[in-house]
Amino acid sequence: MAFRSFRTRLRAFQEVRGDPPDPGFIADLENLENRDLDLSVRLGAMLAFNALLVTIGTHPVSASPGAPLSLDAATQPVLTLASFVALLPLAVSSWFILKAMLLGEEAENDELTGEALRVHLFAAFMRSIDAQARLLTLAIRATLAGAALTMVVWGVILAGKMG
Repeated sequence: MAFRSFRTRLRAFQEVRGDPPDPGFIADLENLENRDLDLSVRLGAMLAFNALLVTIGTHPVSASPGAPLSLDAATQPVLTLASFVALLPLAVSSWFILKAMLLGEEAENDELTGEALRVHLFAAFMRSIDAQARLLTLAIRATLAGAALTMVVWGVILAGKMG
């Protein structure tokens, strides 16, 4: 898809806005902006949480020898690989989040005017919000899977050291 300047969307918005802007239009726009902001905060928090989980998930490989969760890659290759496999869902989750954060409200102004243009702009905004919400849901599921796998690997490591 070719790069489209934001000017096109701004001009469409200015045409829809009119002079003075309709109070209902402002209320609808504020509602969408609040939902978009809420999703942005959630996506940022999930990305930070995933970074924390990745750091925690690499602990068995990076821990000092003799630490309860430490692994020796040469003598414990299966557990070392399992530890890294448990990180894959977290990487996938982060990819979903980054994809969601980069989504924009793409709206083409195909010579629409008035109410048709207003509906078209709102539809583009809502499509973007729906896509972000869907990607956030997938990211949360992948994060939970990665955290669960990490806990299973940790349990196996500890069981091996205790037994």
